[in-house]
Amino acid sequence: YFLIFAVMRLTKPTLFTNIPVTCEERDLPGILFNQLMKDDPSTVKGAETLMLGEMLTLPQNFGNIFLGETFSSYISVHNDSNQVVKDILVKADLQTSSQRLNLSASSSAVAELKPDCCIDDVIHHEVKEIGTHILVCAVSYTTQTGEKMYFRKFFKFQVLKPLDVKTKFYNAETDEVFLEAQIQNITTSPMFMEKVSLEPSMMYNVAELNTVDTAGESESTFGSRTYLQPMDTRQYLYCLKPKQEFAEKAGVIKGVTVIGKLDIVWKTNLGERGRLQTSQLQRMAPGYGDVRLSLETIPDTVNLEEPFDITCKITNCSERTMDLVLEMCNTNSIHWCGVSGRQLGKLHPSSSLHLALTLLSSVQGLQSVSGLRLTDTFLKRTYEYDDIAQVCVVSSEVKQS
Repeated sequence: YFLIFAVMRLTKPTLFTNIPVTCEERDLPGILFNQLMKDDPSTVKGAETLMLGEMLTLPQNFGNIFLGETFSSYISVHNDSNQVVKDILVKADLQTSSQRLNLSASSSAVAELKPDCCIDDVIHHEVKEIGTHILVCAVSYTTQTGEKMYFRKFFKFQVLKPLDVKTKFYNAETDEVFLEAQIQNITTSPMFMEKVSLEPSMMYNVAELNTVDTAGESESTFGSRTYLQPMDTRQYLYCLKPKQEFAEKAGVIKGVTVIGKLDIVWKTNLGERGRLQTSQLQRMAPGYGDVRLSLETIPDTVNLEEPFDITCKITNCSERTMDLVLEMCNTNSIHWCGVSGRQLGKLHPSSSLHLALTLLSSVQGLQSVSGLRLTDTFLKRTYEYDDIAQVCVVSSEVKQS
């Protein structure tokens, strides 16, 4: 071959590390080791015993490539002969388990390449798949005698997973969805977590619960230096609320399982940036049955044997119209005030109504609100609702003090 082909990965340098060797002054070497460390240009002045130095060192090997990072490589084709070659075409493809990508900056051929001259190219690719990747570099050219030459080289490397992401969902009674995202750094170096955000689906608004207000300013719960050490895990919390146009459609919002995507951005070493976006997160749709009863308002603390008011919301989650009758059954501690067995009228699918109810407690302590019954007169089916909420009951003397 007339041409020589070289491929080198482009990575940022790292801080030089050395192994400090010290001893006591009364030992045989005396101050010799300490003096050598002070004279070493790679050590930090005043902190010579630290392993981390002030100098940068070039990469000594290919290194690890992680999902979400940008793979950069330098490609060089050198004419090692004493002849001029013509029509040089350099092509670089990246083969993954699912696709083949062309990374060449230019698809046109170079007219000629003189002896001891070279053709250089830099390729970049944001890695979006884990597993085996093969960089396929091909060169074709024509010699002075008109002979067409062609050769290829293969460079195989593995793309590793940098983060382990686990999610947990909690479906609240108020149609809110709480998402806990556990993110673990499974690399061997610390990460600076630049951004961890949730992009909600079209039916939800999201509120991040990862900040606290300090002196009027919003501060991260993880502090000002959001570094994630190797194998450490951090929890991020988000609250999703249905948008107003969907909140009124109970039958629609209860069946929504797609919540959104997590967008994670981090930096490593000397500012090398990585980014991952999860697939659509799925939750288990809550099972409300045909009729859903939820509490809109209830006091935290009430007086013993004094009436108090609550507001209930009844929603028809079925696909048929219901004719409902409300019955209120007393328990040992909770007594309902009002007429039991009253008609609530017809309730159409995905519609809801609000009820203001009055009750009192005859027992102190934390009491459970129970005893509501809804009967659909069309199907003669009764829905029972117990342990709807808890209320703290105290004597009037304690409440006033």
